[in-house]
Formats: sequence, C-alpha cells, structure tokens
Amino acid sequence: MVARIVAALILAAGPAVAQTRPSSTTMTCQQAAALIRSRGALVLGTGGMTYDRFVRDRSFCEPTEIAKRAFRPTRDNANCLIGYTCYEPGPGDWPGEDF
Repeated sequence: MVARIVAALILAAGPAVAQTRPSSTTMTCQQAAALIRSRGALVLGTGGMTYDRFVRDRSFCEPTEIAKRAFRPTRDNANCLIGYTCYEPGPGDWPGEDF
C-alpha cells in the first residue's frame, strides 16, 4: 500500500507536459479571427515568445474594462484585425478610433 502511494507521488511530481498555444502567425487572418469568434476568449501566440488574450466582444472583459481592436500578424496579413483585447482605461484616456 505504501509503495503504491509513493509511486503515485513520484509520477505526480514528474515534469509537466508543455502545452502549446495556437499562434496567429501560422493561421490566415480569417482563421485567426474565426477561432477567437468561436471560442469567445482565447490566449493566442502572436510570434516568437509573445502572446495575449483576445476576445470576441466586450462581454468577455471585466466590468471596468473596454474592448480595444486588436491587430496582429497572421500568415497572410501583417496587420490583421483578429478580435479585441480587454483594456482598463486610465484617468486621462478617452476612447477614440482605436476602440
């Protein structure tokens, strides 16, 4: 019995399997936008070691946040509108054309 518990603890303490996240740079603009629309909110790689959380609309943001248009590189478009990012506006911010 003790040997089974020890074996289970050793297996549980093993290295975690790295999970890969989807990357906008491997998808077309249409594919990246469709993925975000279908999931509602998603952490997406945007090239190299960079990533961000993208949302379909403001309903996936905190109540005090607003949704700002997110343009990121895709396989076929260097400046693709893939969705939105949630943004906490500061005291001097006024949403303009970028929102």
